[in-house]
Amino acid sequence: MSLPEHRHRTPGSPRPGQQRLWPQPPAGQTALHSTRQGLRSSGSQSTGTRGAETDEFFCEQPTSTAALPPPGPLLENLTRCVMEVLAGARDINQLARWVDDEVYRHLLTRVVLAARARAMKGQQAMRPSFTLGRTTTFSPCDGVVEAVVTVHSRVRSRAVALRLEGLDGRWRATAINVL
Repeated sequence: MSLPEHRHRTPGSPRPGQQRLWPQPPAGQTALHSTRQGLRSSGSQSTGTRGAETDEFFCEQPTSTAALPPPGPLLENLTRCVMEVLAGARDINQLARWVDDEVYRHLLTRVVLAARARAMKGQQAMRPSFTLGRTTTFSPCDGVVEAVVTVHSRVRSRAVALRLEGLDGRWRATAINVL
């Protein structure tokens, strides 16, 4: 009686018909050993060719505009969510997936300042009533969209400037400014 093919393979080797996703570690070392050694040798980045390969593999990968969905619905929904976050009606964590770390920190600062101002006036957070006006988009290069969305409320009109970049197969906001 013979054993199935998958039982004869060594641990870590791909199954028949599959490709190896990770680069092979140097001869005589395990993957864990080479990773730890690379981290020890240079702090947070490896200087060898293996480190360059893994850095390129795990870094954000730019995506072409043709491979991304149309940015219009995301621009409008992101604008609506940013206005609700600043008004205190929506939690900022709901935007974390769609914005860059720097944008998240900037919005968090604005949220804290708006909450303090509401507390000083004795106001509660309420969902704002507004309508979205015209959306103007411009693409300075492939995988990048810059847009301005006008927001009209009873009291005043505002403009929200956004920059979306195609990273890892989806749009991410790398700049948001509420004017």
